[in-house]
Amino acid sequence: MIRFLGDVMARLGDPRIGKHLLREEGEVVVDEVMHHWYAFLRPGAEGVLAALLMVTSWFVSVEVAWILLVVAIALLLHAAWGWLAVLRDRFVITNMRVFRVHGVLSQHLATMPLSRILDISVRKPLHGRLLGFGHFCFESAAQEQGLRDIRYVGRPDERDLAIQRVVQRAGLRGPRIPN
Repeated sequence: MIRFLGDVMARLGDPRIGKHLLREEGEVVVDEVMHHWYAFLRPGAEGVLAALLMVTSWFVSVEVAWILLVVAIALLLHAAWGWLAVLRDRFVITNMRVFRVHGVLSQHLATMPLSRILDISVRKPLHGRLLGFGHFCFESAAQEQGLRDIRYVGRPDERDLAIQRVVQRAGLRGPRIPN
């Protein structure tokens, strides 16, 4: 039963990155970035609060218990939705572009070729520095895209260097470096 639940969760959380790759043109994934565990704290806290409300409903009168159960179920559904949204949000670095896939029922894809990346800002708040995450902000020629801000990126310095290496190897900044 536990293995079945694990398989179901893996399928629900998989945005199927491979179907978005241009394999015929030689595109390969350099890094697939899931959110840092910190992004799961809000849905997790909502789930714990929902469980506490359910347990509390056992010790109060029936007139109040049904209200607590309705609120707990609503909160639990909201927490599950938030958890799934964070799990399905992926940022992918390939040898040709960067893209982000996110969404639970409908899927949104935002793509930026490496040649359009003008600047990458990495913001690491104090708690992010302590816990090992940061936020990316991509500057490009067209500012209105779904790839401008990528939040809760684990190991942001390593990921920034990976992007810089891919850009350098593609010959987009300075001389081309052979693979």
